Amino acid sequence: MATDIEIAQSATLKPIEDIAASLDLSKDDWEPYGHTKAKLSNNLLDKLKDKPDGKIILVTSINPTPAGEGKSTVTVGLGQALNRLGKKAIIALREPSLGPVMGMKGGAAGGGYSQVLPMEDINLHFTGDLHAITSANNALSAFIDNHIHRGNKLNIDPRRIEWKRVMDMNDRVLRQIVVGLGGPLKGVPREDGFNITVASEIMAILCLATSLTNLKERISNIVIGYTYDEEPITVKDLKIEGALTLLLKDAIKPNLVQTTENTAAIIHGGPFANIAHGCNSIMATKTAAKLGDYVVTEAGFGADLGLEKFLDIKSRAGGFETDAVVIVATVRALKMHGGVAKDNLQTENVKALQAGMANLEKHIETVNQFGLPFVVAINKFPSDTHAETDYIKDWCESRGIDVALTDIWAQGGAGGIELAENIMKTAESPERNFQRIYELEDTLETKIRKVAQKVYGADGIELTSKAKKQVAFYEKQGWGKLPVCMAKTQYSLSDDPSLVGRPSGFTVTIRELRPSIGAGFIVVLTGDMMTMPGLPKKPAALNMDVTEDGKIKGLF
Repeated sequence: MATDIEIAQSATLKPIEDIAASLDLSKDDWEPYGHTKAKLSNNLLDKLKDKPDGKIILVTSINPTPAGEGKSTVTVGLGQALNRLGKKAIIALREPSLGPVMGMKGGAAGGGYSQVLPMEDINLHFTGDLHAITSANNALSAFIDNHIHRGNKLNIDPRRIEWKRVMDMNDRVLRQIVVGLGGPLKGVPREDGFNITVASEIMAILCLATSLTNLKERISNIVIGYTYDEEPITVKDLKIEGALTLLLKDAIKPNLVQTTENTAAIIHGGPFANIAHGCNSIMATKTAAKLGDYVVTEAGFGADLGLEKFLDIKSRAGGFETDAVVIVATVRALKMHGGVAKDNLQTENVKALQAGMANLEKHIETVNQFGLPFVVAINKFPSDTHAETDYIKDWCESRGIDVALTDIWAQGGAGGIELAENIMKTAESPERNFQRIYELEDTLETKIRKVAQKVYGADGIELTSKAKKQVAFYEKQGWGKLPVCMAKTQYSLSDDPSLVGRPSGFTVTIRELRPSIGAGFIVVLTGDMMTMPGLPKKPAALNMDVTEDGKIKGLF
């Protein structure tokens, strides 16, 4: 069986100008980045503003195994299937981060015959967007420390600086550091730390901005810390919003590529869903909606994370509607939720599968709470047996739930025809009563509690003393009307990754809050969540290499 990278390297790519032409783009609407990648114009969305939107299809999943359940693969395969049915479908995805690519997963551009290409570039440096975000983030850190070193006119309290440095790699030793050591010429000593780039507020801002002007405005509103009198200090106070926006002038432009079947794909932005808001950019999704009959997009991890944030944060900020949802379920993840050890998921076990269905059931309930129509997609893996896939299908059909078995890894778009036919009918369904989990007028604590109870199934929440003080302080600052971005483990509905299935009788611990005022939300850290991941015992990078002629091996 060929690997993902072998399949990708054997695919025939069209010149990027052919992909642009298939979307009816003029030469002023895009600029080439080599033969197979392009940047879309900043002005394209404004040019298309009077054109009606296509249907927006959101792909989410159940709580995954560490290897993931193929949500991106299903997104790509579904887009390809819709095109096979004569629809103009465009795929909108996030950009992968180097940390998990070289750490646990080895690649994040789909898989098999449902990939976005060139997958080697997309998984590595692509068009440099993540590096631009890293540069802008760390430039801000440099200006903060320089301001303090040069007399601290703004009276910044070095003990209350919220802004962290970032890098696009999992590096646990940088979570807490001390900077400025070595005497007066080296700056003012203070505690600092690193987040991974995809957790940077600048990443969130890039994905939620609607124009270059809006990007600059959001950057100016970033709260970097507080004075000795506990007054917020913003980027606007430092007068560097223009310089930081300059570093992002190309990164804000969405990236145009293609799939293994030459379906157009727009890839832009890459926030994680367990520690950030987990969705690609508003500009990418809205542009795709203007250019196609259907947009197939995804939100990271399960419906408890990415979908909730897509609907409560992204679509709220972008002012667009979601027409239908795909919930990806796999035999192996359901068996894990039924109590099977991760190293034994390839063995047939219908009894464990039956026990694990409670996890899928909760995600279905969550989508129903939002009032959106949906289809369950069973993403087939080679180790799945007919007895297992038939059980999931029967379980859904007996409850009146639309379900489709997909084999898009092995068959590409052909393996997603049933799902595409179902989702087209579902997207036209008049049975829609969309409502969000909370209202912006709710207090911060009420918003957090509603997400924990309605989406996670918790009995309630428990705030640490630090979190209680932060909630009171943020409300006093006038930030209480912002959405909340919950940082929570992806492996469980609870804040404890060991509680698989559908746990009950649990309380979610709210450890601390962080202001992301430029992005327009408050980050809420639950349990032991870290915003700088670590590498696994055997990183995927151990299998990676490049030959003398530049051919990449072992990426996935």
